[in-house]
Amino acid sequence: CYAFVEGLYFWHLNLLYRLYTMLGCGSAMLPHFFQEKQMKISNNELELIKHFEGCVLTAYKCPAGVWTIGYGHTKDVQPGDEWSESHADHMLEVEIEGYVNNSVTAPINQDQFDALVSWVYNLGGGNLKASTMLKVLNAGQYEEVPAQMMRWNKAGGKVLEGLTRRRQAEANLFMGKEWKE
Repeated sequence: CYAFVEGLYFWHLNLLYRLYTMLGCGSAMLPHFFQEKQMKISNNELELIKHFEGCVLTAYKCPAGVWTIGYGHTKDVQPGDEWSESHADHMLEVEIEGYVNNSVTAPINQDQFDALVSWVYNLGGGNLKASTMLKVLNAGQYEEVPAQMMRWNKAGGKVLEGLTRRRQAEANLFMGKEWKE
């Protein structure tokens, strides 16, 4: 029952948001819940990412052939790089919220935000911006988002069991369900 009520709530919020934007109302006219805000990840989200990424403190090549370190960090990683666990924790927390905050225009709750952040952390902001998932989400089609998430379970063109489990966990979290296996 809770999921139904929550879904109805977000459907109404999305309808109201569309009305305001269709009428050309400026952002100052939007109700307070549409004012621009920066959501933050929850501890539940950090636990999800850490669970699926694992922490490796020396650079390695992931299944997609990308140099990786820490909890899946890939930017500027070189062979032979080494990190401390505290640096890996710090990098995880500082680099993962912006893409979702800057790309999603539909109202979302904390679980939905967390699920999207995990997805983006694994797949990258470019994939989010180009995805059908973002288009259906921003159109307010919340019920279609989990299926769109599940489509992204391949690396190097091959379906990976670990990615399938991760996408299912993200889809569950997006729907407000328990994500843990």
